[in-house]
Amino acid sequence: MKENLIAVKTFDFALDIVNFVIDFQYEKKEFVLSKQLLRAGTSIGANVAESEFAQSRSDFNHKMSISLKEANETRFWLRLFKHSKLNAECDDQLKNVDEIIKILVSIVNTSKSKMK
Repeated sequence: MKENLIAVKTFDFALDIVNFVIDFQYEKKEFVLSKQLLRAGTSIGANVAESEFAQSRSDFNHKMSISLKEANETRFWLRLFKHSKLNAECDDQLKNVDEIIKILVSIVNTSKSKMK
């Protein structure tokens, strides 16, 4: 079976976000924003995983669109962490989420065009 690139990337990203949040909470004792980042960052991969067993093309599009929205929200939280007084080192995570967003945009656009 061929490996699903977006599934692998979003799982690895979720793992990175979990570790980032654990370290951040331990070092900075900040829990409110980090929980938001954890929720959004892990939701990307969870929705991609759900899409692998979509019941229809429409269901697949819906799950991938949710993944895209969650990726964009994750980018928002990472930028907030970086540019606020929290001053988090998260350039790698920002680079990775931007790459995931590009892939998801392509998947969503291609899938929607196949429905027409």
